[in-house]
Amino acid sequence: MPRTPDSGAAESDHEEEEEPWLGSDEVSELWQVRKHWLPSVAALAGVREREFGGESRGSYGAALTFHHYHPADARRAASIIAEGGVEIPSTWRLDTPAGRLVEKGSLFAFRLGCLVAVAMILSMVWMLVHALASS
Repeated sequence: MPRTPDSGAAESDHEEEEEPWLGSDEVSELWQVRKHWLPSVAALAGVREREFGGESRGSYGAALTFHHYHPADARRAASIIAEGGVEIPSTWRLDTPAGRLVEKGSLFAFRLGCLVAVAMILSMVWMLVHALASS
């Protein structure tokens, strides 16, 4: 199904109050799929989504892109995914050993990068203090 525009218009005229669309956190937990792959799984399952953000910031890259998913479509897709009706690679999922391993590897890489950044900052501060103390 095509993505819906950001306009937020109601899907039908007889809906008095539209149910809020689901964010990536809720849908990831509902489908047991890693957040990075939610838009791909939504396309495979025919789930309507709203995408916002991602505007160009010139030399500074692009803003973050966020996705919200139609609640009824997301619930329908959850049962289809649970029954195996949508072919999802095991590394995309959170309920498979391969998916959990990839998720833990990504978290480890992030933590290692943070540790290296902190170590570099502390070493620069130490060198600055040492240079000031010796002069």
